Amino acid sequence: MTPIGWIFLGVFVTLVLGFIIANIRIVPQAEAYVIERLGSYKETWQTGLHVKVPLIERISKQVSLKEHVADFKPQGVITKDNVTMQIDTIVFYQVTDPMLYTYGVERPLMAIENLTATTLRNIVGDLEFDSTLTSRDTINTKIRVIIDEATDPWGIKVNRVELKSIVPPREIQDAMEKQMKAERQRREAILRAEGEKAAKVLAAEGEKEKSVTEAEGEKQAAILRAEARKEARIREAEGEAEAILSVQRARAEAIRLINLANPSEGYLTLQSLEAFTRAADGKATKIIIPSEIQGIAGLAKGIKEVVASE
Repeated sequence: MTPIGWIFLGVFVTLVLGFIIANIRIVPQAEAYVIERLGSYKETWQTGLHVKVPLIERISKQVSLKEHVADFKPQGVITKDNVTMQIDTIVFYQVTDPMLYTYGVERPLMAIENLTATTLRNIVGDLEFDSTLTSRDTINTKIRVIIDEATDPWGIKVNRVELKSIVPPREIQDAMEKQMKAERQRREAILRAEGEKAAKVLAAEGEKEKSVTEAEGEKQAAILRAEARKEARIREAEGEAEAILSVQRARAEAIRLINLANPSEGYLTLQSLEAFTRAADGKATKIIIPSEIQGIAGLAKGIKEVVASE
């Protein structure tokens, strides 16, 4: 083969290889390719390696199977009590059938937006303003069910619908702000009153505890004082009893000693005279003289004998 022939052969092989490579496709994860053959739907390629027939088959649409988030612009909605508000909605949807999504509806996202706006107006139109503000979950659920059912023929699954914001008219916003401010002030007043009440209760409890403590202290002090007085009296009585006992012991000892000494009659007479003298030394106006003392001479004689005996 001539060199020119080899050149043409090389160019032909290169073109064929390039043509074949151009018709090989690798479908990535979470995507699907819709394939048409001669203008009509043939199949849907899932994740993996695929080869299409050149000039006969083509990729009609590449569809993402991930969950999509559609944030629609605020829609003007009128409630049952004729309050106009702006509601901003978010729709979370996912393509479940690439073929229906490709051929079911033109511009699916716009279709979902219009369907959401219409459904929202219908649902909110049956509710009053206050109910609209407090029934977000109910509204979200109703819109999701209606839209999900309507988008089934389009190969779309609506997973969730959220009311992003509800904006009432300015005058209603001002009234709501005033109401919220009044409510905050009322709660603040209640909390302040409860705090003052608690403080008073704690103060009263403290005073009560103080009074109880003081009374208990006074009681203990009185008990201690009474115990001290009682102890003093006992000690005093014991001292007096001991003194009396000592005196009696001394007297008994004296008597014992006198008995042991066997005193004479003169000594006893002298002791009687001393006792008589002590008795007469007081303020008594009458003195009873014992019958044993017969006269002054007899008394003196007795004294002399006692002295002589000593």
